[in-house]
Amino acid sequence: MSEIPSIILVRPQMGENIGAAARAMLNFGLHDLRLVAPRDGWPNAKAVEMSAHAKAIIEQAQIFDNLSAALADKQIAYAATARPRDLAIKIFSPFDAAQKLRQTPEFTSALVFGPENCGLNNEDIIACNAVVTIPTNPQNSSLNIAQSVVLLAYEWFKTANIAPEKVPEPAIFSEIEGLFSHLDGELDKKGFYKTPDLKPMMQQNLRAMLARSGFTLQEVRTLRGAIRALTANR
Repeated sequence: MSEIPSIILVRPQMGENIGAAARAMLNFGLHDLRLVAPRDGWPNAKAVEMSAHAKAIIEQAQIFDNLSAALADKQIAYAATARPRDLAIKIFSPFDAAQKLRQTPEFTSALVFGPENCGLNNEDIIACNAVVTIPTNPQNSSLNIAQSVVLLAYEWFKTANIAPEKVPEPAIFSEIEGLFSHLDGELDKKGFYKTPDLKPMMQQNLRAMLARSGFTLQEVRTLRGAIRALTANR
């Protein structure tokens, strides 16, 4: 059975937007809604009111404290955001992102959207494999979160006839995070981070490289074995 992308709303602020996003999901055949730290708590009556016939999606929504937890069982994640200027990360159009997902239907995936007031931050973006940017008028480029869900869900829905490709299966994000934690801990012990001021940026760069790597589970295990071999007491 083909995997259907989850929709992850990170720190959403308004129940109405959550409900409208759920309604758009139902329109285009999506059903797994995940919420990361909703501002007004959960459940939310305004979300139910706005969801129309998608009430079941609202009722079954999963709540997470952070994006890492929401992505833990996913292999592919695309962040819906404007083009990031200071991050080296792949950038797809909505159609290209949908095509990529359709070509690998057996992999668990997610489309990630940020809060209404500021969108996804760099930490959120580097947790994903790539960015999806919706072309808009540069003089008024901000989109409502539910509008963004509509556009990406529509692109996914209309690419239903794209033939899948056979590609290596990537590790889930919790395995990638485990690799990062292992590497980060050993680097810290060896004094790799020269100054406290540089440490957060260096960690961010390492995490971003691993998130977009597409490593398979076996590759993750091999790398962790290599780290253990290099750091073993002699």
